[in-house]
Amino acid sequence: MPTILLTGASRGLGIEFVRHYAASGWRVHACARDADGAALKAVKGDVRRYALDVTDFAATAKLAASLKGEAIDVLLANAGIAGREATELGRIDADVWLETFRVNALAPVKLAEAFADHVAASRRKAMVAISSRLGSIGLNREGGRYAYRASKAALNMAWKSLATDTKARGLTCVVLHPGWVSTDMGGAQAPVTPPVSVDGMTKVIDGLKPADTGCFINYDGARFEW
Repeated sequence: MPTILLTGASRGLGIEFVRHYAASGWRVHACARDADGAALKAVKGDVRRYALDVTDFAATAKLAASLKGEAIDVLLANAGIAGREATELGRIDADVWLETFRVNALAPVKLAEAFADHVAASRRKAMVAISSRLGSIGLNREGGRYAYRASKAALNMAWKSLATDTKARGLTCVVLHPGWVSTDMGGAQAPVTPPVSVDGMTKVIDGLKPADTGCFINYDGARFEW
């Protein structure tokens, strides 16, 4: 039975990932601050729920220790925040900026650090982080979204280093852009629904090869510039 561990599992893209993988017969380690939420508890299948704040790094390490010996085929760093109070020049809240970086950039790296051995022991050996095209320096022609863009650019750089540092262990590390999705973060006007986004991303994940490590990939499989 293949196994996935993901963060931000109780809503938005996270709950869609849980539903998809559980329905596909995977063992799902679902991590969320609200692990007892109704939507997550309602998912049928081998779903194991863990209360986890991704910025509590001691708790992340404790969870990894409790799962010692468990091979994790896909580690999915999905949790993220928008940093809306640090968006416009002249109105950047420094505390919000730092929290956005802590959640979006540092927490995924600490998750990968804690679970690298679990992933290396699996068959698929994939480490995936949900990023955004807004984190692409080459594609930034609109400006704004300072904290969010910068945090995702930092995540991209960290994941690129992770890909290099774990290549010898056979890990495949990629960042994915989910599209502009109609979640609480994306808003109702977003053109891509969570099921469509997750269907695309899971196809990308299923098709990953070692040669893909270090890549920045759209939910439809297209490649992005850094």
